[in-house]
Amino acid sequence: MTRALRGTTNRRRVYLMRHADVSYFDANGQPVDPRHVPLTDVGRRHALAAGELLKDVSFDVSICSGLPRTEQTARLVLGERNVSLRHEPRLKEIRGGRLSAVPAAEREQVIAYAYDVAGEPGAIFIGGEAWESLRQRVLEVWTELLADDSWLNLLVVAHDAVNRLLLSHVTGAGLACMKAFEQDPACINIIEVDICDGVALRAFLRAVNLVAYNLAGKDNHRTVMEKVWADFNAP
Repeated sequence: MTRALRGTTNRRRVYLMRHADVSYFDANGQPVDPRHVPLTDVGRRHALAAGELLKDVSFDVSICSGLPRTEQTARLVLGERNVSLRHEPRLKEIRGGRLSAVPAAEREQVIAYAYDVAGEPGAIFIGGEAWESLRQRVLEVWTELLADDSWLNLLVVAHDAVNRLLLSHVTGAGLACMKAFEQDPACINIIEVDICDGVALRAFLRAVNLVAYNLAGKDNHRTVMEKVWADFNAP
């Protein structure tokens, strides 16, 4: 157990992942209910690649949002480990409104650059949930996790915006900097936290957006939301 600071109980590590690849649109290009989308075949391969990279990590606890894409990713990463997987609904992705309800002239700005306005007062995500609502529910979970002394290595499988919010929080950047933390499918972020009496004395990043199946990011030049816009806008 590493003691980095006087009074620190321990240094604990969070492996924060985004779920692997899914398709949010059907064969006709129509949006599907994001609550039920499963991993694609590509997504399953990517989750297995992440699992191979993390195969020597001894996870004490694992948590996912409970949506199928996070549970499937977590189980593929955990493999044969005897680690229970807990659902935490407060880690579900931020809720958007209907894409079709966005005026056509505004769609590219609202969808492709959705994170750019997260720090603005009263901002909402594509006509749906307020960014402040996401911040409150996700940080409730984060606070509870830090107060739980039953783990040293924690696997959390969540979502793009959820992960961005946590990364922004631990760096002290806030909602306005969420747009800077790109989160590719099945990516791995490593956060270390020094804890004293259930409170984080400091947190720092070991890795951000580590993608086991494409470490160099070759041919990957679109952001997550630019990809969503491209899929929505496809003929």
